[in-house]
Amino acid sequence: MNATFQNCANISQFIIENRGKFQEKLLSEAVNVASKINEILLKGNIDLLKNAETLALNVIEERDAELAAFARQEGIAWAQHNLTLAFKLEWVQAIRRTLWEFNYKWETLNDIVPTQEEFYALEKKINDGIDDFLNGFFLNYSTYKDEMINEQRKLVEHLSVPIIPVSPTVAVLPLIGSIDTYRMQTIEEKALMDISAQQVQTLVIDLSGVADMELDVMDHFQKVLTGVNMMGCKAIISGMRPELTRKMVHAGITFDKKAETKGTLQETLRLYLS
Repeated sequence: MNATFQNCANISQFIIENRGKFQEKLLSEAVNVASKINEILLKGNIDLLKNAETLALNVIEERDAELAAFARQEGIAWAQHNLTLAFKLEWVQAIRRTLWEFNYKWETLNDIVPTQEEFYALEKKINDGIDDFLNGFFLNYSTYKDEMINEQRKLVEHLSVPIIPVSPTVAVLPLIGSIDTYRMQTIEEKALMDISAQQVQTLVIDLSGVADMELDVMDHFQKVLTGVNMMGCKAIISGMRPELTRKMVHAGITFDKKAETKGTLQETLRLYLS
């Protein structure tokens, strides 16, 4: 069996010279991934067989910087293309097992019998290297996914804060549903940007669709109203619901110095559009 392998002076060259057998062993170890090789290549332009050799050589030669960079590259690529993490984990564990087997074959061909100390040093190098790659991979995968989710959430939040012009100088901002600190930050950003872009002189903020608001969010809302006024725009609040009004009264919070209040949006629009 050993005669079928091309012998080399070191394990790195042994893997390169016996690339076909290395890949064959990998595919036999990762049965579920083997059938997905071409699909992953087409979907994400990720060559699993080539990348397996890169990982193995980085680990064997203890190229820590290259290993970290490769883990980042792989983590981002798998996140970008929504590739299955279970496949990646199976594939990397197959690389680990294949690397150990090839090291054994190389030692056998060269009549190398490692001491116990040498074996444990090798075990630490290979297994720590593979584990470092996995940790870096998952960290970068998770970071990229989190950033993408935050960007998507920000986009959705911006779309859920529609500032609707109803005349050349008057616009309506209808708020609906729960408003947390993150959403209030979006409201602040969108309101101030649109006031400037649309040259809004009167902004009607309708709260009829808001059932509740935490006290810290109310405090932030006051700052938003201050910003609206500083932009030279008049703020009008309409549609305050009884439960929200009661909560503000008991907390000693009022908007009267920063904005006019009206009963309904319809009433407000009649006054400002007539």
